Amino acid sequence: MENSATPPWETKKKTVKRGLLRKLLLWGFFIGLIGFVAYGLKPKPIPVETAEVTRGPLTVSVLEEGKTRIRNRYVVAAPVSGNMRRVALKAGDIVKANETVLTVIEPGLAPLLDARGQAQAEAILAGTNAAKMQAEQSLEIARTSAQFAKLSWDRVKSNAIQGSISITDRESIEREALVREREVRAGEFKLQVAEFEVAQAKAALLQLTTPSGAGSLVEVKAPVSGRILKVEQESAMIVSAGTALLEIGDPADLEIEAEILSRDAVAIRAGAEVQVEQWGGDMPLKARVGRIEPAAFTKVSALGVEEQRVIVLCDLDSPPESARVLGDRYRVEVRVAVWHEADVLLVPSGALFREGRDWKTFVLKADKAAKVLVQTGRTDGKSTQVMDGLNQGDLVLMHPPDVVKDGSEVVRRVVD
Repeated sequence: MENSATPPWETKKKTVKRGLLRKLLLWGFFIGLIGFVAYGLKPKPIPVETAEVTRGPLTVSVLEEGKTRIRNRYVVAAPVSGNMRRVALKAGDIVKANETVLTVIEPGLAPLLDARGQAQAEAILAGTNAAKMQAEQSLEIARTSAQFAKLSWDRVKSNAIQGSISITDRESIEREALVREREVRAGEFKLQVAEFEVAQAKAALLQLTTPSGAGSLVEVKAPVSGRILKVEQESAMIVSAGTALLEIGDPADLEIEAEILSRDAVAIRAGAEVQVEQWGGDMPLKARVGRIEPAAFTKVSALGVEEQRVIVLCDLDSPPESARVLGDRYRVEVRVAVWHEADVLLVPSGALFREGRDWKTFVLKADKAAKVLVQTGRTDGKSTQVMDGLNQGDLVLMHPPDVVKDGSEVVRRVVD
């Protein structure tokens, strides 16, 4: 009876409360779902790598393949015609000047006592004597020049006050002294060769006058000390006068020969620094440009393109003991400096990209990428000189992906 006496409006009131609660829960679920979807669709910051714009030195270099070569090579030729005995020496054997017998030439079946042969031998002897006198005079000139250059270098070292002479002039005077010393060494080698040729000519004339007995054998001796580089004629055979028999040189006296494109060679100067890489050691070797040949030549590249190249010769600068394993015609890579500045504003080259004819980059500002126009200068491939558009300390995006636009939100990626 009490249940039937309950007012009907109280029952209706409880029903309304339960329906409102269900609606609120349903609406809350839908609102949360929409917010979750909206959050998932919201663009996330793009992870990027950054680098800082700094100041430092910049060196622009030309990288080309090169090869080593012995500076002074001497081809030993047969002084007379005759029957040459077999050459017992091999490539790499050590020889001493005027001591090591390379081979022996015996008289052949052809007569050697005719008047024509004697006249030719006397003419050859006179020519070799004249060549010897010329070599002596050239050596004296080289010694005089070397003495004067050394005095100039000693005067600069002892009397030059800091700042009174430029570093370039000081290095030029030092380099001139070193070059003159090497010219003296080359002149001594030439004089030795001339003396050897005189001795050989005398021996040939002696054989013409006394073809029998001990004088009938001509011993071909090494004109200079060094190692045998190549044996041209090894087997016993009849040779004519002037036939190349062996090639001798000093493997310790190496220089680097590089064939560089003519458009790059015009920027190279004598004395420029050179880094010799890919020679087989861990550290690059230091060298300097010794001479740039004045004439170019045409060379066809692997792609069939004709190129004008110039031979640039580089002198090794105090090579370490490990570099003595280098021999003649070994392949290396040379990096020749053509431009250097001690203090420039630098940006990593990987942060720059092209838009039309302009160079641009993205700068990180308030967690957003800002596209900036950059005026660039010289580059070494890794770093680029900044002329305008960036300041020291700016953070630039390295290799930005295509999704990065001007104003895109980015986040710095942590690189382990």
